[in-house]
Amino acid sequence: MLGVDKSASADEIKKAYRKLAKKYHPDLNPGDKAKAAEEKFKEASEAYEVLSDAEKKQRYDQFGHAGVDPQAGGGYGGFGGFGGGFGGFEDIFGSFFGGGFGGQSRRNPNAPQKGRDLKYAVDLTFEQACFGCEIELNVTRMEKCETCSGSGAEPGTSAATCSVCRGTGQVTTVQRTAFGSFQSSRPCSTCGGTGKVISNPCKACRGDGTVRKSRKIKVKIPAGIDTDQIISVSSQADAGKNGGPNGDLLVVARVRRHKIFVRQGYDIMCDFPITFVEAALGAEVQVPTIDGKVTYNIPEGTQTGTVFRLRGKGVPKLHGNGNRGDQYVTIKVETPKNLTEKQKEILRQFGDTVEPAKYNERKSFLDKMKEFLK
Repeated sequence: MLGVDKSASADEIKKAYRKLAKKYHPDLNPGDKAKAAEEKFKEASEAYEVLSDAEKKQRYDQFGHAGVDPQAGGGYGGFGGFGGGFGGFEDIFGSFFGGGFGGQSRRNPNAPQKGRDLKYAVDLTFEQACFGCEIELNVTRMEKCETCSGSGAEPGTSAATCSVCRGTGQVTTVQRTAFGSFQSSRPCSTCGGTGKVISNPCKACRGDGTVRKSRKIKVKIPAGIDTDQIISVSSQADAGKNGGPNGDLLVVARVRRHKIFVRQGYDIMCDFPITFVEAALGAEVQVPTIDGKVTYNIPEGTQTGTVFRLRGKGVPKLHGNGNRGDQYVTIKVETPKNLTEKQKEILRQFGDTVEPAKYNERKSFLDKMKEFLK
């Protein structure tokens, strides 16, 4: 929105915001341009509210809008949550509007407002996250009241413009001091800042224009999603105000641990135990993958810790057009325990017949140790 890079400095962000705020300020865009300019002005203000705060900017860089939205757990107040007027923006606006906002830069309380986003977490199996799936969520959201069509007024009646604030939703007071006159604004107590007074509130929604309902919503989980990644389902959250669009449903993935596999990005890690005999002589084994078993030939003389790569047997890449990561299989040579006397004797005989030179790693280590202890 501000047209700055992710690595932009605080001064660059501030300069970009000042330019847009001045361009789209409602006072400078009267007539037919007012509504479109107000939306741009609001978006720029929301963007600056996030990017001018180091903590919020970090959350936005990592999670996008969900990281700074209050309904998504991000603690973001939105355009209406700037704390009475615009609070921290006065230092910027004072430089080109001469003394803060006063009563001239208030937003229109009857302008369309987007509904709140809602955030839901879903638990997925390892396989569901790898291959994608469709889930059904039971979502509780605010919907437009069908009885009054969202007006908040009883059918057959309508809301009237507030006579106190004249529809602005704000009342302005002027305080005269030795240093001059200071103008301040606050929400109108008569209409609650809405600019409208409803004499006959709708009985179904009690004048709010929205009612709480539960809906079953199907959500497509894309293949390759990982824990803490977010799927945004457009317009499936709370209803907007004054004809504004619905908010978005933000679905946060939580992937359960697998009994065998460990995911690292789009690669899959797996430990595979083999016997002492299989390691020494080699063997054909069945290795598990998320696609099923695959046959792999363990070469003779395989050491514990050896890693084999199964290309294309990892996790499908998110929106990767069929591309996948790899699976890495780490060999664990298991030494047998609780041997019988006969088995021990066989191993002793075996040990006596094997030349020390056959143990390359042991020979190398003993040579190094001998050199070290000189």
